[in-house]
Amino acid sequence: MKTTRIFIHGLESTSYGTKGAFFRKKYPGMILEDFTGPLKRRMDKLNDILCNKTDLILVGSSYGGLMATVYTCENEQNVKRLILLAPALNLPEFEPYLNCPLRIPVVLYHGRYDDVVPPETVHAISTKKFSNLVHHLVDDDHSLHHTFSNMNWDDLLII
Repeated sequence: MKTTRIFIHGLESTSYGTKGAFFRKKYPGMILEDFTGPLKRRMDKLNDILCNKTDLILVGSSYGGLMATVYTCENEQNVKRLILLAPALNLPEFEPYLNCPLRIPVVLYHGRYDDVVPPETVHAISTKKFSNLVHHLVDDDHSLHHTFSNMNWDDLLII
């Protein structure tokens, strides 16, 4: 089965933002879509895109990290790896999923100077939620401006 990779952007971003542009150039087969509206509408679109796909690697940034985690809670059998970039797991929309433990590999990057999504809160949630977590707290901001392009994406995006 072929691995499917998707990048899910943040709340006020698009698939043409800095991260989307990086993935579009370096990984041309990666799914890059725009998501708008409330969480339900975004999740409906994500579910439509990923319908009947397995061997998924989901990369979610901020609100996209929330979406990727919610999707994985509902479809863990189809997801091989979850890569989260300052995921907004602190939002009330995530509360229904707090008691959904995930066993798949999860790699999480969060900037210690993030002033949008509190790294301490997300770390506390993540260590309870993900049993196979590699957590990186880096000297960076919410957008991971200094870290993102230097991450080892070739290794992260291979199963």
